[in-house]
Order: sequence, then structure tokens, then C-alpha cells
Amino acid sequence: MKYINVAIFVYFRPIVSSVTVDEPKQRQFRKSQRVFKAVEQGTERGAAMRLIILEDASVVADWAARFVLQRVSEFAPGPGRYFVLGLPTGGTPLGMYRRLIDFYKEGRLSFKYVKTFNMDEYVGLPRDHPESYHYYMWNEFFKHIDIEPANAHVLDGNAPDLVAECRRFERLIEEAGGIHLFVGGIGPDGHIAFNEPGSSLVSRTRVKTLAYDTLEANKRFFGNDISKVPRQALTVGVGTVMDAREVMILITGAHKALALAKAVEEGVNHMWTVSAFQQHAQALFVCDEDATLELRVKTVKYFKGLMIEHNELIAAAR
Repeated sequence: MKYINVAIFVYFRPIVSSVTVDEPKQRQFRKSQRVFKAVEQGTERGAAMRLIILEDASVVADWAARFVLQRVSEFAPGPGRYFVLGLPTGGTPLGMYRRLIDFYKEGRLSFKYVKTFNMDEYVGLPRDHPESYHYYMWNEFFKHIDIEPANAHVLDGNAPDLVAECRRFERLIEEAGGIHLFVGGIGPDGHIAFNEPGSSLVSRTRVKTLAYDTLEANKRFFGNDISKVPRQALTVGVGTVMDAREVMILITGAHKALALAKAVEEGVNHMWTVSAFQQHAQALFVCDEDATLELRVKTVKYFKGLMIEHNELIAAAR
């Protein structure tokens, strides 16, 4: 069997109760915490594409939020020094946004010197439409934190010149110094943003005509009426995301298991656009157990065994 250069990290959330925890369980807890800290602090940064397997979607949300917190804090943004963050929409990142809001309210994280760039937006939907991504971001995240409105960038799907709007977006990213961390999600077919199967893996921000499968999948947000789903969208390109210094892809649920397997175990293929991140120097896939159902058992066992050795080396070095 041929293995791709991937490091798999496994983290299980400990169950907290008032009952005294016996020593073996305490050791297991400390071990799982080392796995989290090793990745959070960048121990493996740049070594390989990394796959982190967590217990469930809620743990993925918490872990991802803590990762963003750590990266922003490590950067120490301030006047004239902004941390640049790429952000997704959809159901997967909602839990992460809620945890980030908690961190802000607790005084642990400020977005005053953070600039954000969102992945995509529908063409033709008013900004105040409940299904526009502008509406989603402001209601689910931005209005709950201290980000400056001028620093929260969402593509304008109602711009008079859509091509010019895409160019403007790319220029703003460049003027911001590039994206430090791009957080994304994927669909069951492995698409990232609106880069559907067959998209160029070096594509830039552009106008995209949506495939029928995408319209069919998204009609549930429009009263199950496919005629109400916008036919076009503006989307960052795969190449746009690849330019980020670090990329974190969130993958949860059994319905995305095949996409994860294609992304991790098979070669780069434009029919599975998420597979492009195999070639990113600092790509991080964060998934739950359900999303691993299509991975080969031997592959998972192999890399879990690798992580046992990795954890022991970390412990020995301390």
C-alpha cells in the first residue's frame, strides 16, 4: 500500500464530572491534551499535510476556534499590523463562530486588528436576504464581535461589474499582505467555496455558474424550490486559498467521508478540488469520527500508531 505524506492526529474530548478520575484515565487525558497542544502550538507546522480526527462535530468546532485563537494571539495584531483571516459559511463553521464569540466576550480574543475575507457570495441576492452570505456573516458572527466593518470583506453579488468586483477582491487580499489562515469547509463532492468538480486548481476569484447538483443541494435553503436558488455566485478560486500561509479545512459527518478519503488517500484531482491541499505546505484537515468512515482501516491504524510514537517523543522532550 502506498501512503501519502499525511500526519493524523487523534483527540478525544475528556468527560468531566465530579467523580474522582482514576490514574489511568488521568494519563489518557494528559496524553490527549498533548496531541492538542502539539498541533495548536505548531509542533508539526510545515512538516506535512495534517489530519486531526476528533470525537464529534462539537469537538471539531471547539478545536477549530481554539486554533484560530492561538494563531491570532501568537501573531499579536495591533495598529498597522493586521491578522488576515479567510472565512467560510454554511453549517459546519457555525459552532466555531459561536466559540469565537465566547472567546471575545471572555476577553480572550479581539478582532479589532483582524481583517477577514469570505469565500463566496450568491449573485443577485439582496444583502439582507436571509440566505445571502453577507447576512449570514453579520448575523452569525460579525455583529457579535469588535471587528471594524471596513475590515470584514464579503464579495458583492450585486456589483454592477461582477468581473471587476472579483478583481477588486483579489487586490484587497494582496494589499492586506495575503491571508495568514484560511478556514474552509467542503461539500460531499469535495468542493471548497463554489469551486465545484472540474474547477481549475489554480483558479482565482471569479464569477461561477453553479452546477445542477449544487442547485439541487441548496434548494433546501430556499423552501425546496430550485427555481429560487441563484444560478451564479462569486467565489474565491482554489489558487486564492492555496496562496494562504496556512489552511484549515473542517469536515464533519458521514456524508462527507468519501470527499475526505479522496482528499487524503488519492492523488490530486480537479474533480475533487479539496485534494489540491495535499500540495499545500501548511494544510490542516480537522474532522470528526463519522467523516473517516471511507478511509482505509489500515491507513488509519498506521497513522494512529505513528501518533503514539509522536506523542511519546513530545513527552520525552519535556
